Amino acid sequence: MSELAFLNSAPVYYYAVIWLGSFGATFGAAWPQFKKSLPAIRGRMKNSGHWSQGAKALNAVCWAGPFASIAAFPALYQYLILLGIGLGNLATYVMMKKYSGPDNREQLIVAAVSLAALPAALAIDTSIFAEQQDVAVMLSRMLIALAYGAGGAYAIAARG
Repeated sequence: MSELAFLNSAPVYYYAVIWLGSFGATFGAAWPQFKKSLPAIRGRMKNSGHWSQGAKALNAVCWAGPFASIAAFPALYQYLILLGIGLGNLATYVMMKKYSGPDNREQLIVAAVSLAALPAALAIDTSIFAEQQDVAVMLSRMLIALAYGAGGAYAIAARG
């Protein structure tokens, strides 16, 4: 929605309405399910507290490194987002499995799809959409959604 607002030169306050409305609707609709997930989230956070300092640092670099690089390389941001999501989820999966024991394969799937989407995003960006950068960026966002959707679908199927 914010992409459409940008393309139509909407006033700045539209972005606040769009973002707050989107997050409010999403969290409002998902709150009952999210509330049930809080103990699992707390458990994951407690488990990561027992990792070595090196493991914590590596995990932080895998998550934050690509996102922080956006400031230096803004033209590459759609690739850096995919890289951050892929490396971050991969590092967290490996560290959780090594230090805490859980095998959160949905996280591995998000990582694999995100990293596999990098060449696809590059191909999309340099193909017929090279002149239409807004379409290429939107397709990159769809690849991110696909990665999280695949991980979520696996998690639902595995538990169901």
